[in-house]
Amino acid sequence: MNAPKRTAARPVVRVTRRLPEAVEQALAERFDARFNTDDAPFTPEQLSAALRDSDAVLCTVTDRITTQVIAAGTPVRARILANFGVGTNHIAIGAAHDAGITVTNTPGVLTDDTADLAILLMLAVMRRAGEGERELRAGRWSGWRPTHLMGARLTGKTLGIVGPGRIGSAVAKRAHGGFGMRVLAWSRSARALDPSTGIERVPTLEALLAASDVVSLHCPATPETRHLIDAAALSVMRPHAVLINTARGDVVDEAALVEALRARRIAGAGLDVYEAEPLVHPGLVDRDDVVLLPHLGSATRESREAMGMRALANLTEFFDGRDPPDVVS
Repeated sequence: MNAPKRTAARPVVRVTRRLPEAVEQALAERFDARFNTDDAPFTPEQLSAALRDSDAVLCTVTDRITTQVIAAGTPVRARILANFGVGTNHIAIGAAHDAGITVTNTPGVLTDDTADLAILLMLAVMRRAGEGERELRAGRWSGWRPTHLMGARLTGKTLGIVGPGRIGSAVAKRAHGGFGMRVLAWSRSARALDPSTGIERVPTLEALLAASDVVSLHCPATPETRHLIDAAALSVMRPHAVLINTARGDVVDEAALVEALRARRIAGAGLDVYEAEPLVHPGLVDRDDVVLLPHLGSATRESREAMGMRALANLTEFFDGRDPPDVVS
C-alpha cells in the first residue's frame, strides 16, 4: 500500500471530468476536490500536471494516462488513480505501479445497464429501428405496407457471447430467459459459468462465430484482444449474422468491419464503442445496416452515480490508510 498517513489538510483530488451532482458534492465534502468546470478532456500536459499537483486523480476513459504522461517532468505527487469505470486500458498500469500509484476501478455497478444496452442494440439492428426512425424523421415514410423494412426476429436465435464475465453473463440471462435464445460463450479463461444464464461453452472463437446469429462482445481491451474481430473472424460469421460491441472499440478492426458489411459477409452491426473515440469510421456512419450510439453503456443516472460513489469509496479507504476494495493489479 502507498497510502499516506492522515494529516490535518484534506487530500487534493483532481477530477478530470464533470460527474453527477451528488457525486461532486460528496467529493467536495470529503476532499479538497478540484473540478474540471468546462468538462473538456484533459490534454497529456494537463494530466501530467494533475499527477504532480494533486494527491489523487479521479480519471475517466477519456484520459490517456500513458507511460509518457506518468514519467514526464518531476516525480508524481499523486498516490492513487481512482478510475471512473471498469476498463483501465487507457491507463499504463505498470508505469503507474512503478511510480508508486495505486489504481482502482468501479466494477459491478454498471453491469445491468450495459447489458440492457446490448439487448437494445440487438433489437435495433435486427428490427431495423435506426433506419425506420431516420425515414420517419426525414418525412420519407409513406405509410404501412406489408414489405416495408422487414427485419429479423431476435426470439429463438443463437447468441454468441465473447467474454462471459459480469456483463456478458447478464446479457446471456436476458437473452436466454427473455427471448428464448440459445446462448454460446467463448473466452480465453476457463472461468466458471453461472448455470442460470443457460450458457453453453464452445472451445474456440471460430466455433462461436460460425454458429451464432448474433455475436456480442464483452471482453476486456488488452493487447491480446486488440482486433480480435478482424477480417478473418468476420469471414467466419454467418451472412445473416449481426455484430454487437459494448466492450471496447479496439476489439474490432473497424476497417475490416466496414468491408465485411459492404461485401454483405454479415448483415449488420450495433456499436456503442469505437477504435478512435470520439471519431467514428466514416464507412460506418454512412451505412443503414449499422446502429451507432455514443458510448452510452453505463449512461443512466443510477449507474453513473453509483460509479462515482464507488470511486469515492476507493479514495476514502485509501486516504484512511486501508486497502481500497477495487485495486487493479
